Amino acid sequence: MLDAKMPEAWRVLRIQSELVDGIERLIALKGAVTVFGGARFTEDSLEYQQGVKLGGLLAAEGIPVITGGGPGLMEACNRGAFGQSGPSIGLNIELPFEQAANPYQDISLNFRYFFVRKFMFVKHAAGFVGLAGGYGTLDELFEALTLVQTQKVRRFPIVLVGERYWGGLYNWLVDTVLEKGCIDSGDLDLFHIVDTVEEAVHLILKYVRGRESQK
Repeated sequence: MLDAKMPEAWRVLRIQSELVDGIERLIALKGAVTVFGGARFTEDSLEYQQGVKLGGLLAAEGIPVITGGGPGLMEACNRGAFGQSGPSIGLNIELPFEQAANPYQDISLNFRYFFVRKFMFVKHAAGFVGLAGGYGTLDELFEALTLVQTQKVRRFPIVLVGERYWGGLYNWLVDTVLEKGCIDSGDLDLFHIVDTVEEAVHLILKYVRGRESQK
């Protein structure tokens, strides 16, 4: 949402302040995992329970867990990570609906601008996990895929949980996008689709530990 009454030059300064604050608050993070997921899932849903388990498994390994900081699956992952050895982090966004910061955050930041927030999602990430979600989740997924594909960031695991949820997207990429030559076959290897959070955590840990052994 734009600041309609704010002069352009001052808006640039506000963007700068969000960047500086975010970088300073998260500067000590190493090897975080950013988790995307929809805001509309309730506590009694299977997807919410998967989110709690995912956040808990990652944070128990000392891995910082970053989410969008709101309700639904963001809350679930923060809830699972909260109070464990890996910090639970929420990057909240000001919206006219849906978004309100969940209470399970060791570090909570607030953003007005989506693009600044997305920069912070990527900056400290050693991996991305996508749970079920809507336009926002898809936006964040394809942002990550584009950055890796174009080598703007170091390649890291991008894991989507739920073959039934994500399978149709994969089929469309193969049958339409690849068929039309809009991507290469190797671009399909930039992400993995798994059916359980345990499989997702295994892929993330394999990458994180492999990277640590190279240091």
